[in-house]
Amino acid sequence: MNTSISILGSGFSSLAASCYLAKNGHDVTIYEKNKSIGGRARQLRRDGFTFDIGPTWYWMPDVFERFFADFGKSPSDYYQLEKLSPAYSVYFGEDDKITIGDSLEKICDAFENEEKGSSIPLKKFIKKAKNNYDIAIKDLVYKPGVSPLELVTLKTMGKLGQFVSTIKRDVRKEFSNNKLAQILEFPVLFLGAKPSNTPSFYSFMNYADFGLGTFHPKGGMFEVIRAMKDLAEELGVTIKTDHAVRKIEVNNGKATAIHTDHGIFNTDIVVSGADYHHSETLLPQEFRQYSEAYWDKKVFAPSSLLFYVGFDKKIENVDHHTLFFDVDFDRHAEAIYDSPSWPEEPLFYASFPSKTDRVAPEGKEAGIFLIPLAPGLKDTPELRDSYFEKIISRFEKLTEQDVKSHVLFKESFCVNDFINDYNSYKGNAYGMANTLFQTAFLRPKLKSSKVKNLYFTGQLTVPGPGVPPSLISGKLVAELVFKHLKKSLANQRLSFQ
Repeated sequence: MNTSISILGSGFSSLAASCYLAKNGHDVTIYEKNKSIGGRARQLRRDGFTFDIGPTWYWMPDVFERFFADFGKSPSDYYQLEKLSPAYSVYFGEDDKITIGDSLEKICDAFENEEKGSSIPLKKFIKKAKNNYDIAIKDLVYKPGVSPLELVTLKTMGKLGQFVSTIKRDVRKEFSNNKLAQILEFPVLFLGAKPSNTPSFYSFMNYADFGLGTFHPKGGMFEVIRAMKDLAEELGVTIKTDHAVRKIEVNNGKATAIHTDHGIFNTDIVVSGADYHHSETLLPQEFRQYSEAYWDKKVFAPSSLLFYVGFDKKIENVDHHTLFFDVDFDRHAEAIYDSPSWPEEPLFYASFPSKTDRVAPEGKEAGIFLIPLAPGLKDTPELRDSYFEKIISRFEKLTEQDVKSHVLFKESFCVNDFINDYNSYKGNAYGMANTLFQTAFLRPKLKSSKVKNLYFTGQLTVPGPGVPPSLISGKLVAELVFKHLKKSLANQRLSFQ
């Protein structure tokens, strides 16, 4: 008889885990609390406009290729991928913008235009970043985080110094130009921590940026979710939306059922891709591994204030991805990590997918604006509106155009929504930061130490925050389930001898 496996949530990690588990012949059911799948990567449609609610950056295409290849498939079997040219641009002030091209050669030219001779240390930095990327992808991120020995290889032993130094230290040592340094520090923000707290080894994100490039799946990131859903259902996975899990029932140290508003469902194994902290609150107190004090002491990645805006005209002087670093980077970072508060002058990011894709009516523009915030902040409609006014006024000035009078509508998403829609701890958007003491085996475990058949996956466990790591996390948890089942079967055979 096939093992029944219940998966909580339908984000990237849950869908990935479901595919691997179903491929192995198990009876897999996903329970999603919302009416639509995708978790943080859901989609918003309004008045002919289409927006990705969550992730908008498609980096590390090799991880996606590896995932689909595990099932004899390719991303191109499900969606069309386009390499963005340019990848993105960064505003530092009025008439002060640096454009990041779609090749290292073009990026070197952009660096040289900003500072003569800067392409020389850049090439060395990216060469080192590529070496780190090869080690990370081949030797580290596909490890389950059960032992510190996973980090010990001949290659990683030579990188020990990069785990005690930081990205900021390394970048500032080579680049005195503040704008170029900030561009090189930007990619590690996807890991959820300040460059000054992120180990140097994570420069592999710079290779993902400058070496591999930035892509866009036609239709948006939700097309990747749709592809994974289609693959999961091809493999026999059942997906139940509008099924919020209220309780994980435990008997004799094993999870035996999950309780939803639609009934009680018996199960042999539970895998939670929902928020880790929330998932443990579904258990009786004695079966929770981590205390409230534990979670409170952890460094969490930021939350976000997001705006989804429909414009009645095309927006000028911006690219598909545009960053606005025209205010003090360190002061904003301090408001996120050191003294949690609403930043006085926030950095922000804007995405205009309709520059590349048909996600807005003809002659109109779909815009997504994101301000990173500390998790756990007070969130009110008044604050949201005041910050939209802050950034849109700066946006108009920097891009030299009127946009306020061309807003057809705007919808927002912030701390309260991350809590209500995703049960996100303190409303964080990206999970737990990848700092030195929150890396690999030092992160919350994939397998419960107190419930024999309970597992976790996603951005609060290994390997960490981001879309590619979530795909990897789904594979890692499935492999641990396979080991558990193999061991259980061996024990059963012994008991009959």
